[in-house]
Amino acid sequence: MIAGGLATLGAALALIYQARGAGVEHPGPAASAAKTGATAALALAGLAAGAPLAVVLGLALGALGDFFLTRRAETAFLAGMAAFAAGHLAYAGWMFTPEHAARMFWALPMLALALSTERWLLPRTGPLRAPVRAYVWVITLMAAAAATLPLPLWPAMVGAALFVASDLVLAIRLFVARGETMQRRLSLLLWPAYWGGQALILAGAIRAA
Repeated sequence: MIAGGLATLGAALALIYQARGAGVEHPGPAASAAKTGATAALALAGLAAGAPLAVVLGLALGALGDFFLTRRAETAFLAGMAAFAAGHLAYAGWMFTPEHAARMFWALPMLALALSTERWLLPRTGPLRAPVRAYVWVITLMAAAAATLPLPLWPAMVGAALFVASDLVLAIRLFVARGETMQRRLSLLLWPAYWGGQALILAGAIRAA
């Protein structure tokens, strides 16, 4: 019951952020708190439900990353990227199932996408080239690990795919898209994919608990 209440709180905060902050370049303190709280509530829900600690850690790191990405400084952006990368690694540690390692074959499209970033994304990232490249490969590792999950944990597989999609949308918004209207539309797509992905990873983890 506690876990369900916390998850409901997280969903409510996610809706508030989507309505008040997702399409805004620099959201105010209330929207920033809603964004951070939406993912932090999932971490607390996972803790209350007895989810694997690696998943709880991944969600907590996601909330930390959310907080940093509401700041304006480049150092805050890098801190947010580092927090999300650590969260991906925590998820990968839980997701990887050695007896299903052969299923990593299904992550080949993600590998192709990662390799393609050398041409379409990295030349646009300027001084952020090295951290963006490292982050792309961490995401690829998480996606490959998700492919090895047992099939009954399919919500976590779908969640990992949505998380990857949200990162792709973010990369396009930050480094490729031009014009305020296009960037706003991408922002409105990004948040549901990101938060929904986190919620589905938690749902899969609770199934495994």
